Amino acid sequence: MTKKLNNDTATPAALGYAMPAEWEKHAATWLGWPHNETDWPGKIDTIRWVYGEMVRKISRGEIVRLLVNNQAEAKFARKYLERACADLKQVEFVVHPTNRGWTRDSGPIFVKRPGRRGETAIVHFHFNAWAKYNDWQKDRKVPETAAKLLGKRLFHAQHNGKTFVVEGGGIEVNGRGSVLTTEECYLDPKVQVRNPGLGRAEIDETLKQYLGVTNVMWLVAGPVGDDTHGHIDDICRFVNPKTLVLIKETNKKDINYKPLAENWERIQDLRLEDGSKPEVVALPMPSPVYFEDYRLPASYANFYISNAAVIVPTFNDPNDRVALGILGDLFPDREVVGIHAVDLVLGFGSLHCLTQQQPA
Repeated sequence: MTKKLNNDTATPAALGYAMPAEWEKHAATWLGWPHNETDWPGKIDTIRWVYGEMVRKISRGEIVRLLVNNQAEAKFARKYLERACADLKQVEFVVHPTNRGWTRDSGPIFVKRPGRRGETAIVHFHFNAWAKYNDWQKDRKVPETAAKLLGKRLFHAQHNGKTFVVEGGGIEVNGRGSVLTTEECYLDPKVQVRNPGLGRAEIDETLKQYLGVTNVMWLVAGPVGDDTHGHIDDICRFVNPKTLVLIKETNKKDINYKPLAENWERIQDLRLEDGSKPEVVALPMPSPVYFEDYRLPASYANFYISNAAVIVPTFNDPNDRVALGILGDLFPDREVVGIHAVDLVLGFGSLHCLTQQQPA
């Protein structure tokens, strides 16, 4: 769905804004309290305890801004967080009704411009439930609520006067000028089309205008089971300005082997904003995770970098310790901890999908 916007020619890039890397210092992390039982059928109460653990780890280093439907839900959430021993002095409840809790995709995406004050603003990328579901109207308004609450400028992403749709999980930046995304997610002409009629050139240009990047890097596709149709945060992540972790499936009989191998071929040709080749570190895949007949998109790449810790989804799998060891070596300045995500990934997402950073 598209909507005509005002012809505002001022874009974040034109005004000197750019999206910082996730490892740069945060003022806060945004989360949305889980309430939609269709995302986690039969497991919604378990998911609340997962949130308790997430908030406990994140709140040690920054404020957690938690979206709730109303004050009654805030009181309800507080009881879980108290029992999980989260620091409630670091939690701010923001009343804003939501459809779901996938704040990486529907929440405020922040950009920042250099200078003494380090001014930040918010880009509204017009969430439409991954061009798949019809209940997104409440979620789409989250950036507006955040901008009003924080007193931030709000940029409406557009291309030729029409809304431009991107989810936070579909982009990955290094904070130096490069952004990574996938063809499966944004260039497929038939499946979950976010921006009808736009090709690579138009998407590249619009990402540059609204994220303040100069270099767009395209991988191919993601693991099966991902209902976002190829979000980059299940596939490949920057861990510093020049280093990426990329998931790798070694079992040639696994359905993910071929698409993930194509990413490894593609990444050899990708270059960073300065023309250099990124260093690429392999991150293993866990054994397949199923719920009934569904293959779920379990991936160690869906970690979140907070001020105090890097929280990593784990799946009761031998590769849990391998992934934690790899990421521990790559983030020597932070505690790297696993959070059980077998139940969480039933919602077709994990830790990174639920979080959105607000830069300091």
